[in-house]
Parts: sequence; C-alpha cells; structure tokens
Amino acid sequence: MKTYVIHRVSLLIFSVFIFSSCTNDDVSYYEEIELSSELLISGSKNVPTYFFDNEGYFKHRHTAKGIDGFIEGFEVASKSSYAANDVIIENSGSWNLSDALIGALTNDRKYGSKSVRIRNSGHLIMNFDMTNGVESLSIRHAAYGADGTSTWQLVLSYDSGVSWLTVGDVVTTNSTILNTVVYELNEPGSARYGILKLSGGANRVNIDNIEMSIPDVSVDAGIASKDSNITFGNPSDAGVLSDNYYLDNTDYVLSYNNSKGTANWVSWHLSAAWTGDTERCNCFKQDVSLPTSFFRATTSNYTNTGFNRGHLCPSADRNGDEDSNENTYYMTNIAPQSPNNNQGIWANFEDYLRDLASEGNEIHVIAGVAGVGGTGSNGAADLIYNTNITVPDTFWKVVLILPNGSDDINRVASSTRMIAINVPNDQGISSDWTQFTTSVDSVEILTGYDFFENIPNTIEAVIEAVVDSGPAI
Repeated sequence: MKTYVIHRVSLLIFSVFIFSSCTNDDVSYYEEIELSSELLISGSKNVPTYFFDNEGYFKHRHTAKGIDGFIEGFEVASKSSYAANDVIIENSGSWNLSDALIGALTNDRKYGSKSVRIRNSGHLIMNFDMTNGVESLSIRHAAYGADGTSTWQLVLSYDSGVSWLTVGDVVTTNSTILNTVVYELNEPGSARYGILKLSGGANRVNIDNIEMSIPDVSVDAGIASKDSNITFGNPSDAGVLSDNYYLDNTDYVLSYNNSKGTANWVSWHLSAAWTGDTERCNCFKQDVSLPTSFFRATTSNYTNTGFNRGHLCPSADRNGDEDSNENTYYMTNIAPQSPNNNQGIWANFEDYLRDLASEGNEIHVIAGVAGVGGTGSNGAADLIYNTNITVPDTFWKVVLILPNGSDDINRVASSTRMIAINVPNDQGISSDWTQFTTSVDSVEILTGYDFFENIPNTIEAVIEAVVDSGPAI
C-alpha cells in the first residue's frame, strides 16, 4: 500500500484514515490513527485519464464554486514564498500551498501572467468543498524553466480534508510546454481536491488553469439541496488579515475581526435540506481554528454582561444533524446581542425565513454587526470582557430568496426578492421585523461591503435598491 504525506503547518493533532487498496471505486477497510501536523493519504479512486495539448481548449468564465464550477487561473493570487500557507483566491476560494508559490517569472509556464510552482514534495490543495459534485476536472502542467522530470498525483477528500484518496494515474511532467490532463470524475457528492508532487526533488512543476465542471442537476430543479455557503461572493474580500480573517466552519463561512472579538459577517445557505429535528445542543465553545495569536472568546466571557450570546447563523438553520447544529455554537458565530433584539425581532425574522424554506424556497443569507455600543439588560455598554469584545450598535441581515433549484446565480432576475434589515442592539425595541427593513444598498453603505457581487451588475443594481414591503411572497 502506497502512502503519501501532506504537511500543513496550520494543522495540529487530528485523526486521519488509512485506506486499504480499493477496487471499483470502493473503499473497503480503514483504521483511524493520530498524527501530529501531518495529513496522510492512501488508497485510490480509479478514473479514466488522458492527455491532449491545450490549443483552443480553454475559454475563461467566472462562475461560483460548487454551483457551475470554475476555472482557477491564479491570476488574482499572490504568494511569493515556498513556506506553507493558505491563499484566498477570488475565483474559487481558499487553497493551501506547501513548498509551493504563485509564480510570475519568465520561466514559469503559464496561460496568463501567473501559475502555481511546486517543488520537492509540495502540494496545492483546496480548503473548500465542491458541494454539488464534479463531473470533470482539467489541469494544465509543465516543467518550470529547464527543470527535469517530476511526477504528481491528483487526490480527493470526501470529509473536508480529514482523509484523502488518490485519483487516477500518477502524472509525469517532462515538457516545458503546458499540457492538459483531464479527469472524467462524474462525482455526484461533495468533495475537495488537491495536487501532491511525488518525485523529482528540487525540479519544479507549474500548475495552471484548474477547471471543474459540475454534473447536470437540472432534473433536480425544485428539490431542496445544500449549496455553497458563499455562492454570491466574499463581501469584504476576507483573507488572512486579523480584522478580516476568512474562516470556513463547514456549515457557514465568516469574516472574523480579532480587534472586536466577533465576526464581521457570517454567510450561509438555507433550504429544507439543512433543517430537521435535531435538538439545540447549547454547547457554546471556543473556536480553536483561529490562529493562536488571536483572541478566542469563550462562553463565560458573556456571563452577567446583560447581553445574550447572539447567533449570527442560527442554531435552527442547522438542525439537520448533530454536527451541523454544534458548529453553530462556535463563539466566532456569536456576538453580544440585547435580549429584546435576540429573542424578539431577530428570532421572528429567522422563523420567517425558515418558513419560506419549508415552502420550497432556498435562501442565501449574510448577517453581521456594525458600529459600537448597545444596551443590554444591565444598561449601555461599548465593550465586555476586559474590552476584548465589542458590543455592536446594530445587527443587520441581507437575504436573497429563490425557489428551490440549481444554477442559482443565473436564475437571479430583476424581480428576485431581497430583504435587508438593520436592527438597533437595544432593549425596548419592536419585535416586528418589518419595522426595520432597509435596502441592501443601505447596508453596503453602512458596512463598506459588496454583497451578492456575483450577480450581473445590471440586475444587482435593481434588486439591491429595493426596500422589501412585507411578508407576502
């Protein structure tokens, strides 16, 4: 049995699976072990693999990952060091590069101005899942400069990067001209992918234009599904900055603000596929996935402050199973919220959106906080817990509502319904959410964010200017 190791400096001690050899794409046996700062890969998923030259093959298109697929050409990415690190890339998402960088030199073989350059036993792996499956995957590859032959392997993970399988044949790179390897995966489920360099030592390999297309799911139109939690874009271009730190907690995505001790915003997808009858776990917990240098709130930081531990992504939006529900209790999804806000208008609006989901709609939601200073049951406050956590002035939420279906971005029209609310973080406020409606444009002005940026501009300009008129749909 062949085994390969991906080293990731961001990983601590965790469990991985060692798979036995596989046939007919089935994994038959596994055992669980503990590793420190390593991700171990074994097993295989056999798929037809073939090569052809790149002339006339690619046509650039910008689509959302997990919905239509994407082409990642690394043109908007920057990483000048071989040291292991995560890179946020606009077209696709977060990638982990180890012994790899984004190259833009003359000797880098590339389709545009940049490509990934991998050396030694480095890797390029996705930190996000293709939630709607992958039909086919194409990768361009070539030798850097005058470097010699190297080999590499495509790998995939069905469990968000905990364990990995090899895919297809080992690929040999010995040409300085970009060639393309195509994998006909026909993979219907959620998975993420990566490239692991196997041999060639210091010889470097350039990787460019990774293209993924999803299966045709048009026959499933009208059926509730679990879509990407960030289909319509990254509102603040969150990345690695401490006050705009991108974090994917599987059931939602957020931008964390270390100076404030809360999220700036949280983004998630809501449909009947996410909900069920799992009871609230009430298991508030510290989020240790934040860098060790960051402030990591605990539930006790809110004790006797007069403010509720207010969910941004609600517990009841993720009660389809225990793991999803528990994920909503990470303190990165929590902000100090006045009891009247949290238990009144905020809860009522959450219930309303879940009712829409139960009636055959899917909803893309972004919620967050703005300003400083609110009023809880103990009176007004700007900060709690030794000034580590900022009390917001308002809680806001913007939502886009569609009938259940696929290809969400292309289904948005000038008649698509959007709702935006901005609610004072105070006691004594109305519990009627319609009293706090505003336009998405107004929330963008308040926050400086660009919501739903993947919608065509002509449509976005129309629907983001509307103030919703009430509950009927």
